[in-house]
Amino acid sequence: MNIWKRFTSLRELIQSRFSLFAKINCLIILLFIPIIIMYTFSNNVTYDVVSKELQVSNTKQLTFLSSQIDSRINQMMDFTLILSRDPNVRAFNGLNIWADRYDQMQTRYVIQEKMVLQSGVADIWPARYAVHSQQNKDVLSNYNRAFGYDEDYLKRNMSGKWTYGDHSLESKDELKSFYWFYTDSLAQPGMLTGSNLVIEASFSYENIQNMLDTYKEGGQGDPFLYHKGNSPILNRSADKQLSEELIRYLDKHSPENTTQDVVKLNGKNYLVSSVKSSYLDWNLIDVVPLYQILKPISLSQDLFYISMILLFVMGISASILLYRNVQYPIKKLIKGLRRVQRGDYSVRLHNEGRNEFSFLFHRFNDMSHQIQDLIENVFNEKIRAREATLKQLQAQINPHFLYNCLGYIINMAQMKDEDAVVSMAYNLSAYYRYTTRMERETASLDEEIKLLVNYLDIQKLRNARIDYHIEIPENMLSQSVPRLMLQPIVENSVIHGVAKSYSSGEISISGEISNGFCKIYIDDDGPGLNPEQLEALNRKMQEPLQEEMGCGLWNTNQRIMHLFGNQSCLTFKPSPLGGFRTEIIWEIPTEDEYSKFKNHQGE
Repeated sequence: MNIWKRFTSLRELIQSRFSLFAKINCLIILLFIPIIIMYTFSNNVTYDVVSKELQVSNTKQLTFLSSQIDSRINQMMDFTLILSRDPNVRAFNGLNIWADRYDQMQTRYVIQEKMVLQSGVADIWPARYAVHSQQNKDVLSNYNRAFGYDEDYLKRNMSGKWTYGDHSLESKDELKSFYWFYTDSLAQPGMLTGSNLVIEASFSYENIQNMLDTYKEGGQGDPFLYHKGNSPILNRSADKQLSEELIRYLDKHSPENTTQDVVKLNGKNYLVSSVKSSYLDWNLIDVVPLYQILKPISLSQDLFYISMILLFVMGISASILLYRNVQYPIKKLIKGLRRVQRGDYSVRLHNEGRNEFSFLFHRFNDMSHQIQDLIENVFNEKIRAREATLKQLQAQINPHFLYNCLGYIINMAQMKDEDAVVSMAYNLSAYYRYTTRMERETASLDEEIKLLVNYLDIQKLRNARIDYHIEIPENMLSQSVPRLMLQPIVENSVIHGVAKSYSSGEISISGEISNGFCKIYIDDDGPGLNPEQLEALNRKMQEPLQEEMGCGLWNTNQRIMHLFGNQSCLTFKPSPLGGFRTEIIWEIPTEDEYSKFKNHQGE
């Protein structure tokens, strides 16, 4: 008692000395906190305002670019409609057979000249047109076509929408052109009546690149046209690596009509804006390096935090300098006290200097040594008492089983049942070979189950009505349990359950692991006990052994509690089979407890 008082007074002294150093450090921290909070708030407001303005500006520019592209496409579509109503174009698809070759050539020339003039209106957006006459099986265009009139080509592309590529067998990675096919036929879209006039309008991906290059010259972005499943159309000076990273992101997150997201690519933040084209069903994407634009703000913020850190380090260094002769010895004392608090009483402290801490270290070592000697003596005495109790309880169980086995052998010998006598003698020999191995007082559950099977087979020979079922999970079979934990309980089920009723004979043994506990259920379909008897039997398990009470169940309960703690026990309940149920519950030891337990058992 005196040792613990001295230990407590020493700890209070150390805490009082250390509290002054902690107060100074807390004061330094409290001075920095308001400054850092105010600056962080101001910097975040500035950051948010600049980010929002940048997003709004980028969206407006990208929307304007999208409207320019849609405007160019709309002009092509308007010209396509006008061209379809042109008299010369209709004459080209006329039903009359041209008798005059000169008129035919003149009509062709006029149509081609109109298409050429329309294509050359804007150099930045050259357009291509072609007039397909289904009646004459002929085609006119303002560019060099690789093939002439093709009926299948028209049928494949008569969708009424702008398509990317002419649906021929080209590589997916190859950049293609955008196509639109128009006919004024009243037939269902995609169907040709045999006399259709089809106007084909198309433009190369280079038109898009021209617009993207012009847009990039006036901003900081890196725009491109994107559609999932097709090769993107990049500007001519695009960052290929960045574009590939962004396209992989877009393939996973399909952009909506108009969206803006801050995406981290290669560890850096980028502002990704998306605007969907009204005609092409493609998304115009622009990626802006947000980290570069906001770099001055971030740099200012970093410089401020570095300054605060330097000032904080200087303040802490000053406090450490003031208490350098106190802090280090105090930390050693605190660590030593914590190790003692965790149960490590072998800790010893040493101090090279000659000051007041040398005396404290010496007294600490003295107290730790006395506490260690005291606890080791008590612990060793407790272990010896526990081992004696376990051996006494096990010795009480062995005769109980022997008396039953000998009685059974005598009865079978009188009945001239040599097979039963041989079987009992064999299993009795195996039992004593198992129980006389006193180097260990525990066994695996698998060994206990094997012994139980031998016992139940003997009882089944004695009483043909007995039928048993054993269902134990594989992960439970390696658990260490007291020897002969199950046999007395199963024997109790046979004698007091099955044997007392001519209509019963079923015994079920099952197990499970849940919430850190192992549970084994032993059921029989015998007469069982009423609720009052069950309550009385459960209560007697917690009381000292009485003469009228059988020692098998009580001993088993005591051994389980000794080995696994007070949360482990033996309880009795009504069985789902209609008879008596015995539940064996024990807590699974932790790894440290299990290793100590195995060392204690001599393994």
